[in-house]
Amino acid sequence: MEKFTQPMRITEDIVLGTGKPVLFAGPCAVESFDICMEIGSSVKEYADKLGFSYVFKASFDKANRTSSSSFRSIGMDKSLEVLQRVGKALNVPLVTDIHESYQAAEVAEVVDVLQIPAFLCRQTDLLLAAGQTGKAVKIKRGQFMAPEDMQYAVTKVRSTGNENVCLTERGFTLGYHNLVVDMRALPIMRQFAPVVFDITHSVQQPGGMGGTSGGQREFAPFLARAAAAAGVDGFFIETHPEPAKALSDGPNLIPLNRMKDFLTMLKETWELGQKYQDFSVK
Repeated sequence: MEKFTQPMRITEDIVLGTGKPVLFAGPCAVESFDICMEIGSSVKEYADKLGFSYVFKASFDKANRTSSSSFRSIGMDKSLEVLQRVGKALNVPLVTDIHESYQAAEVAEVVDVLQIPAFLCRQTDLLLAAGQTGKAVKIKRGQFMAPEDMQYAVTKVRSTGNENVCLTERGFTLGYHNLVVDMRALPIMRQFAPVVFDITHSVQQPGGMGGTSGGQREFAPFLARAAAAAGVDGFFIETHPEPAKALSDGPNLIPLNRMKDFLTMLKETWELGQKYQDFSVK
């Protein structure tokens, strides 16, 4: 299949889609500066040793929780301050989600990549606002979207003159509380832009625990290896030192003490997959 021609520049030194895998990783949400630093410093060490470019990830607000009683945020201003401190302390770029158009400009003053949540990937005003910041835009494929239709989300961002956009695969809805990853979606979407595989949310069970989302992290290694072999450009992983105590998405998170081995496995599989990127049958 054809491949995208426009990579996504995150910083002068980090470009998604040019042959070096980019790792977007961190806690699901900004819980505290200490937790973010513990996770970020460990993951950065592993990423540097294994040859990943690293972007620290944490959400400043979890606006799409199943229940209104679930944890959302420590506050936008406080969360952005934590992200800024972490980025400076670790000397790494940052990615976080935005949910409303008005958030784009303010958040773009702090982070390097604006992430569009899967549920919002068709929201034209949100995509345009993100593109207009000039920052890189990372769009998650909606659980309800055909992979070929994600080209229109990419086009919306690029209509602002911003070419720095990528797509993220996280599975599609198949029945209640269940997601399935169609590996065909990866090369299909790579026709339009670089593709990141979201390991964490591909094993999520949305709303599957009666008011909160469940997850099957035991399947994360299998899906991760499949995507790595298929030749994606980057990976999205949420991790925590104690997933059971995480304030959001605990059942999906990779334990921090397993991240080194997980990333080693991922890199080895990704390198094997690179040998066959030019192989096609028509």
